[in-house]
Amino acid sequence: MRLVIYEGMTRSPTPIFNEKVLAGLGRQVQTTGLLAQDAIDVALAALVRFRALCDIQHVSKIWAIATAACRDARNGRAFIAEAERICGATIEILSGKREAHFTALGVVSGIYKPDGIVGDLGGGSLELIDVHGTRVKHGLTLPLGGLALQDLTGKSIKKAEKLVADSFKGLDLLGDGEGRTFYAVGGTWRALARLHMWQTGYPFHVMHNYRISAREALDFSRLVHRVDTETLSKIEVVNAARRPLLAYAALVLENLVRTIKPKEVIISVLGVREGLLYSLLDARERTSDPLIVAAADLNVLRSRSPRHGEELTAWTDRFIATSGLEESADERRLRHAACLLGDIGWRAHPDYRGEQAMNIVAHGAFVAVDHPGRAYLALATYFRHAGLSEDELPTRLRELATTHILDRARVLGAAMRVAYILTAGQSGVLGHMPMQVKRGKLVLRLPGAYGRLVSDRLFSRLRQLARLVGREPLIEA
Repeated sequence: MRLVIYEGMTRSPTPIFNEKVLAGLGRQVQTTGLLAQDAIDVALAALVRFRALCDIQHVSKIWAIATAACRDARNGRAFIAEAERICGATIEILSGKREAHFTALGVVSGIYKPDGIVGDLGGGSLELIDVHGTRVKHGLTLPLGGLALQDLTGKSIKKAEKLVADSFKGLDLLGDGEGRTFYAVGGTWRALARLHMWQTGYPFHVMHNYRISAREALDFSRLVHRVDTETLSKIEVVNAARRPLLAYAALVLENLVRTIKPKEVIISVLGVREGLLYSLLDARERTSDPLIVAAADLNVLRSRSPRHGEELTAWTDRFIATSGLEESADERRLRHAACLLGDIGWRAHPDYRGEQAMNIVAHGAFVAVDHPGRAYLALATYFRHAGLSEDELPTRLRELATTHILDRARVLGAAMRVAYILTAGQSGVLGHMPMQVKRGKLVLRLPGAYGRLVSDRLFSRLRQLARLVGREPLIEA
């Protein structure tokens, strides 16, 4: 049972409250055909609290959905009727295919240009569906959720091994995933990934877009499902209530990776809820970039002049186009996002602006950006405030950033340092002071009254940037 309250209906919805209760509604449904009464009691009590929280937050619209346990249990309808009375809202019991569709849309909404098979592992079922960009194919559902597997096999992992292996035989959908990506959705898979993250000493504890190679995912899931969960290193990072289901989640993932043969596994924290919200947006909003939308929102909330961030994107467009530096479409969108985030740290103490802005960006609630992309955004923002030295950079960002990412972040950080010393963070002026490479020199033109801005400090910053792109600096005033 989960309540998520979002700030608003946007392309990048921000959760302002998130609470879950592990009621275990899927327990025993496969063998008894019924929702257990103790699970019902826990679930209804949670809904009473959730409804009260919605009232406190003045929630304007409630969408309520139910999945496998409620659609499979004979008393599921009766439970839903009581739940609707408590919630004061209609609850839609999703079919397996509709659940798979919303899950896929959740991945589409939060992963940049996804291409592969989406798998959503819940307590009662596993949904599988093929996605490519914004195109979503027909999906299927299987009774392979962790609670369902416990139920069907009498908590025997040996019996579960055969049941899972047999369930994946002859599924054409899985054959279409070879060499592509498997997107893992669901709380128990996130717990499994969290355990992997801590065991391997991964430097960045943001779960969304966490990537594991197929070989590593296969080896790790095989280990987890074959040993006593409580003996695993770092098992304390997994919620105690999740631990009994880890072996089943690992077993399902192991068989999926072996059958599909993907190139990698990516964790998506966005799933059926976000897919539902995405489906309710109009066509224009669905085509917008959620990373840019989120960066623009933060720009409005924290920058001295939000319009300046927009002007900075156009100003750096011209610079990059003439610089001789190659830039992919993905790198361009990251640069635009970084420009929008360039001034969010200005209220901090001058000695800590770089560090604070870097941390806000690195750990922000952004989607549609992978971890190296986060490192680029954070580093560019850090260099803009703190200067171009790498001496005090956190080790975790160094480990995430390739040499190329570090170089591009330094170039953009240096360009922003030139821009902000010209504008003092105010809009309406940067467009009058173009900077571009001409005749082998990095030329900053300051026409008319803008010539008064010339100073040794400005030239020093322009020279730093010129060195990074292999040019000579020149100010035309």
